[in-house]
Order: sequence, then C-alpha cells, then structure tokens
Amino acid sequence: MVSQPLSVTNLQVFVTLPPGNTLEEQGSRKGGGQQNNPKPLTLTSPQTPSQHSPPKAQHAITVAVSSRTLFNMSDERAIFEAEGLECYVKYQQDHENEPLKKGHGFPLLKAMEAVNSRLHELYPGSEELFDVVLMTNNHAQVGVRLINSINHYGLTIERFCMTGGTNPVNYLKAYHTNLYLSSDPLKVAKALGEGVAAACTNHLDKDSNLSEQQLRVAFDGDSFVHHEDNVEKYGRSHGLDMSFELDKCESKQESKPSQAPLVGFLEALGKLQKKFFAKNERMDCPIRIYLIMAKCGATNGAKALKIIRGWGLEVDEAFVLYGTPKLLIIDKIRPHIFFDDQALHSTVQSGPITTYKKH
Repeated sequence: MVSQPLSVTNLQVFVTLPPGNTLEEQGSRKGGGQQNNPKPLTLTSPQTPSQHSPPKAQHAITVAVSSRTLFNMSDERAIFEAEGLECYVKYQQDHENEPLKKGHGFPLLKAMEAVNSRLHELYPGSEELFDVVLMTNNHAQVGVRLINSINHYGLTIERFCMTGGTNPVNYLKAYHTNLYLSSDPLKVAKALGEGVAAACTNHLDKDSNLSEQQLRVAFDGDSFVHHEDNVEKYGRSHGLDMSFELDKCESKQESKPSQAPLVGFLEALGKLQKKFFAKNERMDCPIRIYLIMAKCGATNGAKALKIIRGWGLEVDEAFVLYGTPKLLIIDKIRPHIFFDDQALHSTVQSGPITTYKKH
C-alpha cells in the first residue's frame, strides 16, 4: 500500500489537495513619498526568541518547509512562468531588501517557536526542540531575499537547502527531517515514498486566525478505527485471531495503523508534550492535541484514544460526534495540523489543515 501525501491548507492548519501556493511580493512599488519606500533589511541575527542557538539536528524535531509554504510568492512565480528563470532571479535580486509577505504556513512556524521558547524556560540548554529548515529548489542567488525576509520577521531558521532547480526531497534525510511541508504534491509523494512524513500545503483565501502561541494538532479518529476493523476482518476471513495480535501491539505501545512515516513525527511530538507534563504544565501546555470522530460512537472513540496513546501522545480534547458534521468543531479548534485520510474533505472550507491520507 502506498502512502499518499498529507494535505495541508491555508494557515489554519493545512488542508487538502494543494491548489498551488501563492506568494505575493511586496516590492515593485515605485511610489512617490518616503513612506512608500521599503525599509532596507540587513542580515543581522533575529531578535528574541530567536537568540537561542538552533538545536542539533539529531536531538531536534526537524520540520523542512518550502519557500512557498513560508512566504507568499505568487507574483514572483508569475514572473518565472511568463519570463523565465533569468528574469525571475534578477527580479528577486533587485528586490532582495524588500521582505516577502507571510505565507500560509507562517502561524504554524510561529507556534513551533512558541513551544521552543517555553522549553528554553523550563529546560535551559535543552536540544529537544523544533528545528525548521528552509528546503527549496530556488537558485542560491534568490536565497538572499529569503534570508532577509526570515530575519525581518524574527524567525529562527538557520538551516537552508537551496538546490537551484534539482529536487530538494533528495536531501531530506541528510537534514534528519521528521516532517516535510511543500506546496508541490509530487514532491510530497516522493518524500513519503522515501519514508519521510510529508504534507501538501494549500492556500485558502479565508483568514484562518490561527494561534501563534499554542501548537494545535487534530486527528480524524474515524480513519484509525476503520484500519483496525479491516485488520480484524482479514483475520476472520483467514481463520486467524487478530484481536490477540492487536492487543499485543497495544501492550508494546506499537502503532496499529500502518502510517510509518507519520508515526516517527508523532512519537517525537509526544516526547516534547511529556516534557511539559513533567513540569506540571499540562493545563498550560503550548502543545494541544485533539481527537475528532464524526462517524463513530463512544466505543470506537476509546479505540482511537488508545491508538494515539500508543504513539506516545496524549489527547487533551476528544469530540465523538456520531454523525454530526465535524466542520464546526474544527472551526472552533482552528488546528495548525489536521491528520485525515480523505483526499477531499469538507473541512477544506475551515482553513489550513494537514491531511494524512493512507490507502
């Protein structure tokens, strides 16, 4: 069975199939007054909380993001498609002191930085943090504008991979990537095929108003239970007692659903969650986990809770709707990442969501 790309959408979390990221530029205004002139940027280090040194890759949860996830570059993309690479690179160089607009993945990155800031307070010197890598097939000469924009917004991104047109997925494992976010579904599919958890980011026009102080991750529990039911049906059809095998997996805290690339990311996220719990920060934890079940009832809800627990994560809020549409719940939660197994989901209207699809 081949894993399909996660789908992330506009900034709320990410959502389903990527229509294509848009990155709007702020430059090219040749206006009259001084107030219309862009403020020059320098390559100085970002301000707090970015003053902390980035974690070492082997201890961090490394999230690789594409430039079109981080920034809105729709106008620049239009120049590339209409006039070619040389004009695109020249435009970026001519405007490298003008910051790019925020992309739809921006609130997610800010929420991860908020988690890091709290971890620094509770565990000074800890290297178990989120580490964001800019992973792009942009030409290295475009990198100056990207770096200037990162510093302009005070983001902590010290690792880069600019491949000049070659596929950046080839370098994900070299950067110890736990999760890859891109607007290109082909790159996402390739990453999943190589065993790296990945999500496809989509742009929505709706303002998602995502939290930048708390990282919110939601799960569609219906998909987990559906997988387990299929395993049990297979066992019965072959005269096997699969309940014993499932119980054995649970006792070992192994994942029942076969979502291998994703599980590694979730287990790492669970370790960070537990660091806050160990400091009595459960009620004020900057990582919040949600379970949403629209189709199933209470019994299957308990199964889904155990599956997520087996990944080392603890669910903070659970919603068993048993037929009630989940859209209103998701709109209230406004998760940064929503793991679902459906390619096209009605929640696409609620804002950015990350969808993990397994087949």
